[in-house]
Amino acid sequence: MPTWVPRSSFVISVLLVFSSCITSTTFGYDASMVNGLNILPQYLNYFGLNNNAVHIGLNTASIWIGGVIAGLCWGKVTDTIGRRPAQLWAAIITIIAVVIQTAAQDIAMFVVARILVGFGTSASGLSGPAYLAETLPYKWRGWGVGMFNDFYYVGGLIAAGVTFGTRNYTTTWGWRVPSLVQGLFSIICIIVLPFIPESPRWLVYQNRLEEARRVVAQTHADGDETDPIVLAVFKEITDTIEWEKNHGETLSFRQLVKTPPARKRVLLASSSAVFSTIAGNVVASYYLGTMLTNAGVTNTTTQLQINIILNAFCLVVCIAGTRFIDIWGRKPTTLASQAGLTIFIFLIGGLTKVFGNSDNKSGVYGTVACIFLFQGAYSFGWTPVLYLYPAEVLNYPIRANGMGIFQFWLNGTALLFVFVMPIALQNIGWKIYMINGAWDVVVFFIILFWWVETKGKTIEEVDACFDGKKTDLPDLVAIERGKEDITDFITEVPTNEIAAGEEKTG
Repeated sequence: MPTWVPRSSFVISVLLVFSSCITSTTFGYDASMVNGLNILPQYLNYFGLNNNAVHIGLNTASIWIGGVIAGLCWGKVTDTIGRRPAQLWAAIITIIAVVIQTAAQDIAMFVVARILVGFGTSASGLSGPAYLAETLPYKWRGWGVGMFNDFYYVGGLIAAGVTFGTRNYTTTWGWRVPSLVQGLFSIICIIVLPFIPESPRWLVYQNRLEEARRVVAQTHADGDETDPIVLAVFKEITDTIEWEKNHGETLSFRQLVKTPPARKRVLLASSSAVFSTIAGNVVASYYLGTMLTNAGVTNTTTQLQINIILNAFCLVVCIAGTRFIDIWGRKPTTLASQAGLTIFIFLIGGLTKVFGNSDNKSGVYGTVACIFLFQGAYSFGWTPVLYLYPAEVLNYPIRANGMGIFQFWLNGTALLFVFVMPIALQNIGWKIYMINGAWDVVVFFIILFWWVETKGKTIEEVDACFDGKKTDLPDLVAIERGKEDITDFITEVPTNEIAAGEEKTG
């Protein structure tokens, strides 16, 4: 794939974030689109979904089947061909899937297309955060990788607007147009890819050291390979990957469970996937129409309008949360998010029980307000942290495959909940919110006592929290602030290939 990388490190960082985040826009678009389609009579009538909770669950949840498959295989692809080409092929698969979905003639064709959409978007969700975490300067990493999932609501807002705009179409284009627009984001991703570099850590692992050093210079110092920060970052990367090679760490699935630190890393990454999915947002993300109907809001146009406003609100809140993950830290921000959503999901359950079948407008408005506050609480912490935290706690040998396990648990858990939720809402109604809130309390305390903070550290410095230091360099912040002199730690820039057992030259 040709590369024309800009001179400015700032422009490169923006393009890196944009190219990866635009893929998560597809996923957010899908969630909001299906939310809207599940409200549109044209869609429900065409596929015969009225009052059929099982078929609604299947149509909606099938995207997660593809995600589970991607989680099991795309990590190997990402490690083999590189982060950037992996993003390219994920986008191509998504485009093909969107075309099939738009042309669907029956439920079977629609479900197969959505499985492929799930595969493509989850493949992007696997390689994208790893790519950003490995390539962005540490100052950009929290903001950049946090924004990855924030763009979920950009897609959600666009989809909500599109489905609202097609609500009066009398033909199948009422749901085919929203489906077709979904492929636009993958096309934009492909257009941007030639203007960004490959991950320097992937290049170092492939022994392409000159290219890796050039990328570090491009992303940190406008291409200046003699800049002290560039020298420090490059040495930190080469020292760490050499240490990992010398200690027998490989890019295999076995490495995920080989050592206690590796197992803890994978469990932390997986906990982010499971905890965020079981928080309760699945209901509002995919079955907002049913949720609002239970609350007492039954008008289709009103429900679609609420869908638009809710996505806009969540976008603003998650951007604010992305700022706080670098101020408070990943763990405190997630705890604040978890505490808020736990409170509000209990309130939603109670208000739905009391006012769901009444004519009390104040009670209905109160329920809708709590739905907004619940989604806002989720968006504040879980949305930016979801993809950031796993990419940070996983070290290079297990990052791609570890993100695959993360995607497996994320999609597997979502598959279960998205399929079951319409059945649960139909049969036990408000009680599902109370059940959900009970395990949200347990999740809060697990995060409080078990998660490891990663704020303000380079990827290699995060590694030290699990394995101990792998380089003799001081913290990069100390070098950047002039408290440490890089010349005291490095006498020459490494250019030779790293081989297992080879002694360090810097």
